[in-house]
Amino acid sequence: MTIHVSAFRWVPPFAQGHVRDLRVRWALEEAGLPYQAALIGPADQTSETYRAWQPFGQVPAFRDGEVELFESGAIVLYLSRQSPALAPKDEAGRARVATWILAALNSLEPHIGQLALTDIFHKGETWTVERRPQIVAMIEKRLQQLEAWLGGKDYLEGRFTAGDLMMASVLRDVPDDILSRFPRLEAYRARCIARPAFVRALEAQMAPFRENAPAA
Repeated sequence: MTIHVSAFRWVPPFAQGHVRDLRVRWALEEAGLPYQAALIGPADQTSETYRAWQPFGQVPAFRDGEVELFESGAIVLYLSRQSPALAPKDEAGRARVATWILAALNSLEPHIGQLALTDIFHKGETWTVERRPQIVAMIEKRLQQLEAWLGGKDYLEGRFTAGDLMMASVLRDVPDDILSRFPRLEAYRARCIARPAFVRALEAQMAPFRENAPAA
């Protein structure tokens, strides 16, 4: 049965290329699994039909005829067990991939997300002046720790896996002026997103945004 992944028809420019269905599209491209995007808008998000698929009205949601999932991390973790392109075949190797997927989502992304709150959603508000340096300090601490682990390796476990996919996806949201202080991670992010599968996934997400852009 055809794989379906929900995605937005259009989002504001600041979010384009960063909506989380991109992570699932990338994993599917790496695995060589064809899929169809189920494009939704604001009305769909609040519908009973879509909420039965994705309880919070967000994207992505996923179905392949056997399972229905939501949350990008859960979907990528599921896909990592479907393809050797995303994880080793042995159980120990798969467990390591799961560890890195969860590390990206739990140890790094919450802090990076807070920076988006101060720099985008609450830009200019008084409280951000004191809060932002604290957030940056925590992000830098995590990046320092991650860079120490990476060392001279190309990828977290020596070969590209779904763990790198998720980690690079999270690192894309780190402002360049912060990530540039960590040259190994900067090169790592660039290496991951230079992969042809990522390029195809990004274009697949961006195409509907161009097609459904509001009239000027």
